[in-house]
Amino acid sequence: MNTSLTPRTSTVLRCPAATATTPPLLLRAWREEDVTALVEGHRDDPTEAPPGAPAIRNETEGLRWIHLQQQAWTAGTRYAFAVLETRPDDSEGALLAHVVLKDAAPGSSSAEVGYWTAPRARGRGIAPRALRTLTTWAFTTFAPSGLTHLNLLHQVTNLASCRVAQKTDYAYSHTLPPCPPMYPREGHVHVRHVDLPATRPALRFAPGDDAGADA
Repeated sequence: MNTSLTPRTSTVLRCPAATATTPPLLLRAWREEDVTALVEGHRDDPTEAPPGAPAIRNETEGLRWIHLQQQAWTAGTRYAFAVLETRPDDSEGALLAHVVLKDAAPGSSSAEVGYWTAPRARGRGIAPRALRTLTTWAFTTFAPSGLTHLNLLHQVTNLASCRVAQKTDYAYSHTLPPCPPMYPREGHVHVRHVDLPATRPALRFAPGDDAGADA
C-alpha cells in the first residue's frame, strides 16, 4: 500500500440535510472515546450478529475493536467511520451507526462496503444516508486510481440490508452459496457502479427500514 494515497484519519464527512426523522450526520474515524457508546449499542442489540463479527460485550473488547479499525485505516485496508448525530451547535451527538469501506487499494477496480446501525437509531433512515455519503466519498477518493464499482454483501435473511441496498442504488447482482461454518446461509451481492445508475430489482420484503448488517 502506498501510504501517500491513504486518506487521513482526520477525514470528516457530513450529511447536512436533515429529514423529518433524521438529524444532520457526521462520519469520522473511530476514537477510543467512542467505546462506551459502542458497547452499549451492541449490548442492547436484539438482532443476530453477522457471521464472523467480533464480540463486543465490554469496554476491553470494544477498545480492541476500535484499535483494529485504527490500525486497518493506517494500513490502508479498511476505512471505518463512526456515524454520529450532529447537534444544533454543530457538536457531536449520539453514536448512531458504523459504515466501512474495505479493500479499496489504489489500482483495484472493486471494493466492499458494510454497515451496522445501533438499535436506538433503526427505522429512521440513518443507514441509507450514511451509506450514500460513504459511497460518494469512496468514488471521489478512489475512482481516479481505478475504482469502478462497490459491492455490498449480506445474508439472504437480512431483509433490511436489501432495503438499504435499493435505497442507495446498489443493484442486486447474484446470490452466493453457503460457505459454512463462517457463512452458513446464502448471501446476496449488490453492486453500485461509479458511472452507471443502478436498476432496482423487484425484490419483495416486509415493510421496514434499516437494521443491523454485515460489516
